[in-house]
Amino acid sequence: MEEPGFRVLLRGIGERKMDTLKAIRKLTGFSLWESKELAERAPTLITEVNWIEVADQAAETLKKAGASVTVVCDWCDRETPPETRPIEPGPCKGPWPAGTCRASNPPLAH
Repeated sequence: MEEPGFRVLLRGIGERKMDTLKAIRKLTGFSLWESKELAERAPTLITEVNWIEVADQAAETLKKAGASVTVVCDWCDRETPPETRPIEPGPCKGPWPAGTCRASNPPLAH
């Protein structure tokens, strides 16, 4: 079975379009033109990762550039904003116990 993954979705470009395009480029490796094409399709997927911490870092990069961003759990399709974690594991549809979901049960900081 796969572990849960997390999708970083661009909801909106924001006021600082060039900064957002550069952030997309940094995260995806796309050219500025490809980044623009992707951004203009918002809401759109920017990246998929296995670790919520990596998804949060990507989302933060985009937010600092002025973009509107959401991190979504692959298993339950719920948004997982950092300020509301841990999220309630109840409705999770994943094959693993809810307690293993990184959004419901994030690791302790070292």
